[in-house]
Amino acid sequence: MSHTMGASSFPEIIRRKRDGGQLSAEEIHAFIEGVKTCNIQESQIGAMLMAIWQKNMVVEETMVLTKEMMMSGEVLKWPEEWAGLVVDKHSTGGVGDKVSLPLAPALAACGFKVPMISGRGLAHTGGTLDKLESIPGFNIHLSVEQVKQILQDVGCCIVGQTETLVPADRVLYALRDITATVDSVPLITASILSKKAAEGLSALVLDVKFGKAALYKDLNSARRLAQSLVTVGNSLGIKTGAVLSQMDSPIGRCVGNAVEVCEALECLKGRGPDDLKNLVTSLGSYLLQMSGRSATLEAGQKAISEVLMNGMALQKFQAMLEAQGVATHISRSLCSEKAEYFKHLRRAQYQTELEAPDDGTVLGIDGMALAMVLHKLGAGRVRAGEPINHSVGAELLVDPGQRIKRGQSWIRIHHDCTTLSSKQHADLLGALVIGSGNDYQDSTQVAEFILPN
Repeated sequence: MSHTMGASSFPEIIRRKRDGGQLSAEEIHAFIEGVKTCNIQESQIGAMLMAIWQKNMVVEETMVLTKEMMMSGEVLKWPEEWAGLVVDKHSTGGVGDKVSLPLAPALAACGFKVPMISGRGLAHTGGTLDKLESIPGFNIHLSVEQVKQILQDVGCCIVGQTETLVPADRVLYALRDITATVDSVPLITASILSKKAAEGLSALVLDVKFGKAALYKDLNSARRLAQSLVTVGNSLGIKTGAVLSQMDSPIGRCVGNAVEVCEALECLKGRGPDDLKNLVTSLGSYLLQMSGRSATLEAGQKAISEVLMNGMALQKFQAMLEAQGVATHISRSLCSEKAEYFKHLRRAQYQTELEAPDDGTVLGIDGMALAMVLHKLGAGRVRAGEPINHSVGAELLVDPGQRIKRGQSWIRIHHDCTTLSSKQHADLLGALVIGSGNDYQDSTQVAEFILPN
């Protein structure tokens, strides 16, 4: 079959996948080529995505799909002396997931080069880029040359996807959203890994979430995705490992954009919530071990903990902010020991605290229920390109496992509308799960590691 397959024979390829057949490398090449050159109608791409969603793909097909998507644009090349040092992490997302903000500079402080190409949130709250853009002046639009320079000088940067990297993914990503094919393992695998492979990485760690506030509700489905990512990542020559972590309650105590930046800065100052620090050290230690920089996971965790405690990671974060456009007086102020964060970050006009209706033990906080309210208040977006309100967010005032008294404040909502509606009050109250201490189960962050073979 020729590489210049016309659109007329494209229905044949759709039919083969629809009927459960395996696509050849040439057919997958023709599909991605057609996506990239707009030679295929949008309706045909949608039909193909649905066929893949329904009939799945074998590992070989997923590998070819990922490689073809990666090759649809520029693949970054780094100086030879960086061999084995270019690493990254990817999370399947979650409520309050601000791990990238402390992790990238912590890895840079350990000697790595971290070209983190991140996304915007299409969900309840913003993505990593939105969080960083709540810092005045932070610029996510950098050229490849600028990225190289910052990696040379600082060791890490967090930027948006450039026009030249994996253009096929941008088309497919937008269509997956509107064709209800987001949660397909081969499509997720190809989307994530084509972008990471185009970054020219030597090692990658994936944080695959499961639980009430994650894309996958149960451990087995999350494990299937993690296995697919690890297999395909390693086949592309990237040392790839995954961590399966539970996502029922939010990570840390802050959810939103600006408030999450405050919490990430606290983590970089050796403070902040334990669950956030544990996730940062677990993921970082994994990259240290896979890259041969530490002999064991324990040694890696110690190394990451040290750079968080001794201020080296914080220095890298400050340098990254300045390299990406933040004025020196702002970056210094944010990274100072007793920073007044809202001197520079925008604070919402109103703060409302909600009280617990009963005495008892906090069994958990439903992250998704909380996120849906924040989304309505403006913390997230419905369509790509929409502006979001960086100041909207929530601070949890209690931890799971803690005793709480009736009338005690358990959450503070930051909002710009004058009052919260009665439905929002009810939805937020529904997110707080109170019961007897005997029913409390500590859902530890990391459930298991999946190592490269």
